Amino acid sequence: MTALAGKIALITGAAGDIGAAIARRFVKEGATVCLADIDQDRGTALAEELGSPAFFISLDVTKEEDWRVALETLASRHERLDILVNNAGTLETGTIEDTNLALWQNIQSTNATSTFLGCQAAVRAMKQTGGGVIVNMASQAAVRPRPSTLAYSASKAAIVNLTKTVASHCADNAYNIRCNVMMPGAIDTQMIYKNQTDDESAEEFVKAVNARYPMGRMGTADEIASGVVFLSSDESRFMTGAQLRVDGGGTI
Repeated sequence: MTALAGKIALITGAAGDIGAAIARRFVKEGATVCLADIDQDRGTALAEELGSPAFFISLDVTKEEDWRVALETLASRHERLDILVNNAGTLETGTIEDTNLALWQNIQSTNATSTFLGCQAAVRAMKQTGGGVIVNMASQAAVRPRPSTLAYSASKAAIVNLTKTVASHCADNAYNIRCNVMMPGAIDTQMIYKNQTDDESAEEFVKAVNARYPMGRMGTADEIASGVVFLSSDESRFMTGAQLRVDGGGTI
């Protein structure tokens, strides 16, 4: 039997590199997947690629009303939500001196606030149907921040603590809802290249990033997807409030 057979999952940021990799693995593992994103073209194309186990809904993760509609849509089609993957996020660079308030607020909203809204919506839905699993997406930057990613690092640290409080609340109330957090290191996707400086070639940038990791390379989206499958399945049934660091040894 596949790891997620019969499960109903919602993945935010599903049109991005990591989100799409998670969606493909979930379908392979037997799940029905709701692909949620603001990029309708890429989200629809992915749903067509994955076929009947997947469908797309438009979701701005920073808007409470969008979350309400998304959960209502899911309930009308499948009556329950078993797994939520709060994967949507953004990365913009800036130090304490050159990060303006608008940039700070946008990153907190897209990364941290969206995760709060997703967890809240999922807990309200899952506790009515016997429980479920929430997987939040933080980052190595939550515990090993870099000066150039001030707002991003702060938002990911918030997600780690949010995960712990959600896990504790659900356990205290016997909701049968587990909540864990992924902690990726540098992953070879389009987003990582936002850290590349103007005077740095792509080859130089990759070499410098790889050198920061004991394993000597960046990770792949598929490797993150494997971790999310593990946290979403019964293989991790005794884990809640935990951090799964998939970072090539970057936080050793």
